[in-house]
Amino acid sequence: MRLISYEHAGHPALGVRLSGEVVPCASIDARLPNTLEELLAAGAEALDAVRRGSARSATRLALETLHYLPPLSRPRRIICVGLNYADHAAESQIEAPKYPALFSRFRESFVGHQVPLERPRVSTQFDYEGELLAVIGRAGRHIPRERALEHVAGYSIFNDASVRDYQFKSTQWLVGKNFDRTGACGPELVTADELPPGAAGLSLKTRLNGTTLQNANTRDMIFDVATLVHLCSDVLALAPGDMLVTGTPAGVGFARKPPLFMKPGDLCEIEIEQLGTLRNPVSEEI
Repeated sequence: MRLISYEHAGHPALGVRLSGEVVPCASIDARLPNTLEELLAAGAEALDAVRRGSARSATRLALETLHYLPPLSRPRRIICVGLNYADHAAESQIEAPKYPALFSRFRESFVGHQVPLERPRVSTQFDYEGELLAVIGRAGRHIPRERALEHVAGYSIFNDASVRDYQFKSTQWLVGKNFDRTGACGPELVTADELPPGAAGLSLKTRLNGTTLQNANTRDMIFDVATLVHLCSDVLALAPGDMLVTGTPAGVGFARKPPLFMKPGDLCEIEIEQLGTLRNPVSEEI
């Protein structure tokens, strides 16, 4: 099932994408939650009701008439993983980690599919980072690795874009990752049952103005999704709607010779096999 958060006629809503149309959850049953966070928190029965009802609903909206929102509107936590591909650690001239390098993003730091990324006015080093996003669907603490994927509701695409000239001002990455509207997420959440376990073995490509700059596979992550869920749950209690951004492969702009950064007028696309393409133009912060 493919779930889309969108705005229609000035109101946010949640729906199921069926080819080029969207079935609003509200048309299936007015009692159903209208955000993805609430739907995941309602549990498996609510998801099943949406899955069954979407095929029967006569209400359909044309996909091209909708304004995309990030799949999760108010996530409680956004946990990001750095240096999770050996080739990216090597190009960054950093030893591959033996324990995940974790940091946080804030909700205001990213936008939805087709919405412009904003290069900060104080930066000239705005870098792309194509990543797989895993979304927690079932709460848990100290989750065994062999049961970890039972806690993942589905997957999406994330552009963990970085403001490098601020990221490298210190040893902490928080500033360089959290300028408003500098990252992106979407276009939809694909439930885990439609994908290989842990979304492993999927090709991941990042294109800037049509040129492929990152070309990798999710099987090459140092810490796979199950391991990340397991390790993160030892630190904190995971909850439905928590986001786990799993890291980027080699090919980022700052490591190129000469460096290549995004600029206003560019188009950045991140494509992950079976998940679709997250597409964002680049603009300048006003």
